[in-house]
Amino acid sequence: MPANSFESSYLGTPPWDIGRPQPAIKRLAETGQLTGTVLDVGCGTGENALYLAERGFAVVGIDGAPTAVKKARAKAKRRGLNALFEVADALDLSMPQKFDTVLDSGLFHVFSDEERDRFRDSLTRVVKPGGTYFLMCFSDQEPGDWGPRRVTQAEIRSVFSDGWRVNHIEPSAFDTNMGHAQAWLASVSRL
Repeated sequence: MPANSFESSYLGTPPWDIGRPQPAIKRLAETGQLTGTVLDVGCGTGENALYLAERGFAVVGIDGAPTAVKKARAKAKRRGLNALFEVADALDLSMPQKFDTVLDSGLFHVFSDEERDRFRDSLTRVVKPGGTYFLMCFSDQEPGDWGPRRVTQAEIRSVFSDGWRVNHIEPSAFDTNMGHAQAWLASVSRL
């Protein structure tokens, strides 16, 4: 999937752009599970990253859609927040900085099986050893067939079986402009 394949979605308001952070991401911050420097992969227009910046986190958001990044930068400026937003390909991360925590709210489920392995390898380059990747993806528990590809717990465990440890996977939900969608929220640590 090309890094900018979601560009046209941001010419309007895509269903996942809810104008606020995802409740599950807020809970991670409120319960102290997010630590140190944070990378938000597939940050969209930046609401999760901006929420963390408001709470004093050093946060970088990346997205393959230039329009999403432009909107995130404008929000940060308007709110007076120190969050960095960059256009980048999550399948080929090559940043000089290493992160303690990586957030993924709705990116993993867009990847093919081959891309999932590339994404894991890309994450390995930017997550500090001992760092944690929080993955929130569309769940196979979501009824119907509309929307993103459904992901099973077994698929998550399989992708992160080498060089990573799956700490836990729990049921969660995405808020969208069209209601709620069933999700998995996983905590995965780099060994």
